[in-house]
Amino acid sequence: MDSDISLGSNGLTLTLDGQEAYFNACWLRDACTSCIDRQTRERIFDASSLPDLPHVTRAWIEGDSLRIAWRDEAAVGTVPLDLLRHVAAHGRPHDPAHLPRTIWMADFEPRITRVSQHDMLHDEVARAQFCRAMITDGIAIVTDMEPGKPSLTALVETMGHITPSAEGFFFEVRVEIAPTNLAFTAGALEMHTDLPGEEAAPGLQFLHCLENTVEGGLSLFLDGAAVAEALRAEDPEAFDLLATHSIPFFYRHDRLDYRAHQRVIELDQQGRVTGVTISQHLLDTMDLPQHLLDSYYPAFIKFIRMMQEDRFVMRFRSQAGNCVVFDNHRIVHGREGYIAESGRRHLRGCYMDRGALRSTYRVLAKRGFDGIAAPALETA
Repeated sequence: MDSDISLGSNGLTLTLDGQEAYFNACWLRDACTSCIDRQTRERIFDASSLPDLPHVTRAWIEGDSLRIAWRDEAAVGTVPLDLLRHVAAHGRPHDPAHLPRTIWMADFEPRITRVSQHDMLHDEVARAQFCRAMITDGIAIVTDMEPGKPSLTALVETMGHITPSAEGFFFEVRVEIAPTNLAFTAGALEMHTDLPGEEAAPGLQFLHCLENTVEGGLSLFLDGAAVAEALRAEDPEAFDLLATHSIPFFYRHDRLDYRAHQRVIELDQQGRVTGVTISQHLLDTMDLPQHLLDSYYPAFIKFIRMMQEDRFVMRFRSQAGNCVVFDNHRIVHGREGYIAESGRRHLRGCYMDRGALRSTYRVLAKRGFDGIAAPALETA
């Protein structure tokens, strides 16, 4: 056994780059390269099939791997040292799509990543740049879109597949005689995320502008993570309330009645803000204990008011031929009111799963396209 490896009853301690790191024996057994089928890439080892939990009897470094002898097993295990180093340093295996978020404010519009539909369809470098921007910034724009549903479908399918919602595969944002949603009127639309009443609210939203000749109707976007972090700094108690308790949302009309509970501020295991869920017009009757509402309502209202502040809200006019794509669990959006008789305003929308976006980026990254180095694309 190597001198920089010490065995324990449940695992071993290994010195990597001058630092000691502990690894659990069950985790090491699962991490063995022989546990994954090379063809299907699925796990073919089941620790529960052993008479006892995996136990290390001997371990040594051989080349770029840790070699392990197991009690009651003839096979010698192999775990790549690169994997052990990354887990020791970051707590998880390397994931190309695990990228830090770029928090942005109201002046972000000139820096939104813009890629043409042609490049999204035919250029992996451009597609990787777009996917990376979606993960880090939560919003990007596809330009030079062809009109019609096939155009929007083709764009989505460069990264995944359309995810149907309560409205089906597509929805049309325009004035309707009998609207079932405030978006289908000419009135102002408050800052919100879409369809929080669905148990799994849509991940990515696509808004393809087909025409926009009306007076008014500026599109509004903000980074929900930026507002949440500002709330955490200014009022930690309010932040904790919104990040801890789930509240009810709905989406219903004559033929639909969706209901779900969501936390307004979403956190990962490290306590970092991953997104928000907010919609005053789709908030159902609060069902938190009444005494808790004495403190929850002020926190909720404060958060909504912060989302109306000029420091956060990005405003621009939707241009025909552009498709704004954004993370519905992070980017909060709305619209200024407009004069319906002054022209025509028509946006076509659909949704896609966020997991599909990250999957596409991982595949591109493995091919060498990480979205960092890119040719001269439109960026303003």
